[in-house]
Amino acid sequence: MDRAAALATDLRRRGITDVLDDSTSRALHSSDASLYRVPPLLVARPRSAEDVATAVELCARHEIPLTARGGGTSVAGNAVGPGLVLDFSRHLNQVLQVDPEARTAVVQPGVVQAALQRAAAPYGLRFGPDPSTHTRCTIGGMIGNNACGSRTLGYGRTSDNVAGLKAVAGDGTALDLPAQGTPATTSLGASAAQDLPVQGIPAALRDLAMANLATIRTEFGRFGRQMSGYALEHLLPERGFDVARLLVGSEGTLAVLTEATVRLVTDPAHRALVVLGYADIAAAGDAAPAVLEHRPTACEGIDARIVDVVRLRRGPGAVPPLPRGAAWLFVEVAGDDQAEVLERATRVAAGGEDALIVTDPAETAALWRIREDGAGLSGRSPAGRPAHAGWEDAAVPPEMLGRYLRDFEALLAGHGLTGLPYGHFGDGCLHIRLDVPLDRPGGRARFRDFLVAAAALVAGYGGSLSGEHGDGRARSELLPLMYSPAAIDLFAGVKAIFDPGDVLNPGVLVRPRPLDADLRVPAARPVRAGLALAYRHDGGDFGQAVHRCTGVGKCRADNTAAGGVMCPSYLATREEKDSTRGRARVLQEMINGSDVTGGWRSPEVHEALDLCLSCKGCASDCPTGIDMAAYKSEVLHQTYKGRVRPLTHYSLGRLPRWARLASRMPRAANALMRVPGLPALAGVDRRRGLPEFAPETFRAWFERRRPADGGRGPEEGRPVMLFVDTFTDHFAPEIGRATVKVLEAAGYRPRISERRQCCALTWISTGQLDAARAILGRTVTELAEAAGQGVPIVGMEPSCTAVLRSDALELLDEAVAGPVARMTRTLAELLSGTPGWRPPALDGVMVVAQPHCHHHAVMGWEQDLRLLREAGAQVSRLGGCCGLAGNFGVEKGHYDVSVAVAEHQLLPAIREAAPGTAMLADGFSCRTQIADLSARRGTHLAQLLADRLP
Repeated sequence: MDRAAALATDLRRRGITDVLDDSTSRALHSSDASLYRVPPLLVARPRSAEDVATAVELCARHEIPLTARGGGTSVAGNAVGPGLVLDFSRHLNQVLQVDPEARTAVVQPGVVQAALQRAAAPYGLRFGPDPSTHTRCTIGGMIGNNACGSRTLGYGRTSDNVAGLKAVAGDGTALDLPAQGTPATTSLGASAAQDLPVQGIPAALRDLAMANLATIRTEFGRFGRQMSGYALEHLLPERGFDVARLLVGSEGTLAVLTEATVRLVTDPAHRALVVLGYADIAAAGDAAPAVLEHRPTACEGIDARIVDVVRLRRGPGAVPPLPRGAAWLFVEVAGDDQAEVLERATRVAAGGEDALIVTDPAETAALWRIREDGAGLSGRSPAGRPAHAGWEDAAVPPEMLGRYLRDFEALLAGHGLTGLPYGHFGDGCLHIRLDVPLDRPGGRARFRDFLVAAAALVAGYGGSLSGEHGDGRARSELLPLMYSPAAIDLFAGVKAIFDPGDVLNPGVLVRPRPLDADLRVPAARPVRAGLALAYRHDGGDFGQAVHRCTGVGKCRADNTAAGGVMCPSYLATREEKDSTRGRARVLQEMINGSDVTGGWRSPEVHEALDLCLSCKGCASDCPTGIDMAAYKSEVLHQTYKGRVRPLTHYSLGRLPRWARLASRMPRAANALMRVPGLPALAGVDRRRGLPEFAPETFRAWFERRRPADGGRGPEEGRPVMLFVDTFTDHFAPEIGRATVKVLEAAGYRPRISERRQCCALTWISTGQLDAARAILGRTVTELAEAAGQGVPIVGMEPSCTAVLRSDALELLDEAVAGPVARMTRTLAELLSGTPGWRPPALDGVMVVAQPHCHHHAVMGWEQDLRLLREAGAQVSRLGGCCGLAGNFGVEKGHYDVSVAVAEHQLLPAIREAAPGTAMLADGFSCRTQIADLSARRGTHLAQLLADRLP
């Protein structure tokens, strides 16, 4: 029996039931949000503190390393390891207690920061530290890294907000450690605890600190963002020998957390945001120290380069007006006295070259969103190259920041690198991802050369290699450039006391791995030959496309409240393999080929992709632009090319062909579909109802129609080409008729193509890409004439419209598909851009809107929302996916997940909707899901407008 199997057997024998030793799970946990790839031997998901203690004991016995992992959002490689990975996010994720009088909360390590905020909010409390990953990072991970966030100036670091910790040291000692030197207990016997200044803390730790007071006092705790190494300043007698705070920021190398008591704070009643403009990023850094005199809760710096990226990716409307300049400080002042807050804001504004004071919450949120979106979008450099972590978190004393920024920019130029700088300027902390060409020959050496030079630079300013992300595998090797040999020896001494067997997270902080070992990108080979899709934005390289995923884990967060879609399958199952990140990791391992060895047909790949709904939510919601729907289509294409396919690829994947046949005898076709057991033979789940074919297609109606008396005839008005998709034509022709009515009333003359068209969506989603290219090519050729004449092409089905706008550019030459893509519009886009058009009054109409996922991801639904609100409708926009997602929710094996996805937002909204509320759902899938799972019926925007025309 090998080491992994022996450990797995012992773990299960001792009662740890959730042990994952399959290759898929190892692939999922092979990386975090860092550059590093370290496949574990196995993964365990503990359910109790006893499970954690057992895991530590057994790893020590088997001499297998143990790495603790929360949300997997570590940027420095702190949450990957070669042995057992303990994933706390699955089970140990509860808020155990909120004490509003003491203003504390007791939490398990896997609690997501946003979940703690929700638990504390009813008491008017919150947890202070707020990193940008707050929607998915765990409190355990925040304690491991001593996370901070934007409002450290107001709320402090995580170490400032810890009231007590329970943990298991590497030697098996159970620790119960209150902060600030209050009484503690341990599993050590009385003899071991004799003469200790704090009960339960090994005497050796006290002796080590007392013997090295000069080193600790001169090298540690020099400024607030000095996070590199162990926080030995907390062992000073004048600091109360605070071992709990020593553990905060120790990156899981000393002990494994089992429970934490954290302090909660109240939010001030009033806030004001002051935006200050400067000539460049260094000038903003120069100005930051003066801002601190006004006691801000936040002082963030951003650069014009990051603002430009937000405009490019999110549209011009994503960036509200800013003061003049090429760099800005976002300064938040807060307090309980509104007049005093405004007076401080005015004083802050007086210090800028140009300034803006904002107190409106909506305007403030829009401005802060620039900072939040820009941080996520920094995975691509200004040069359009992949931008990597590794040197993304350095900090210097704030008074040194401006000078450091000038020297850092010169260092970048000297190494031929670019990035998007931003950061916590009030704390002296700079974040930036750099376009080091790790995928090219010599890239690894350039990475090392730059990090060594950057570390020497920051050390010269008395700074810290890490300001909040920890050192991990990226920077631990560089600690001797920042600390003296005596300090480095101290780190080793502390490690030996807590973890003498070097079981916990080896290779981090003490006896570090080389910073250029275990890099994920250089281990990936390019995949360019024989691909069906173009991967235009990734140099035609499937490998580069899947390595867009940096692991920040936004796909593990619930983004639906803000209208987001990604990732519906993860929200339904809460399994890493069903997240966008998990799927990307498995695909990366497929390309690497060392653990996932079967190529395109690997069982691990198909297991990870099985519950992908191909919703495309990640294409817009993922900060790095992952398009898992496209990757799944490519995998299916490569897997089944020239081979027998799954049954549903023939039945559902070629639906337009069967619909065309059914249109000749729709009644007979509908009767056939009602034969018990027949749909199941086609791969359809027995619990699914199937929509019926219309007795008359939309094309047939359009070809025989005549203008109504007094109406606008078909020969009058501005020409517009209707793209007649299969779903509108054969299943919902009433939507086509409503669209014609609305367009004619708006002064247009709709026309349709002479021949039937198809966007090949069902072929694309099932990976039949050769056929899709041929079908879509014919359609685009037919539409090209209208596009060339400047005639807008209006899609009625969002998923098909999205194919013309997006997928066609991947399957066909841009010269062919580009003109059609640029002329294709949604109904709302066309109407909103029509001079003089006004929507019919929708005053008093309540609308619950379920935007189609592809509509959200490719075209954006904002124009529809504006149109409805301008018409007077009261709109409640749902986020997430409806759950049907084309053929996904119809197929056997997907029904339960399909319903679970619908239960996240859609079905509760339907149940809560008042009678008479319009259930707006432009997508055929969305309307089908509504009809199948409720007594309601969905309506299309065209129908909503047409019904209210005179």
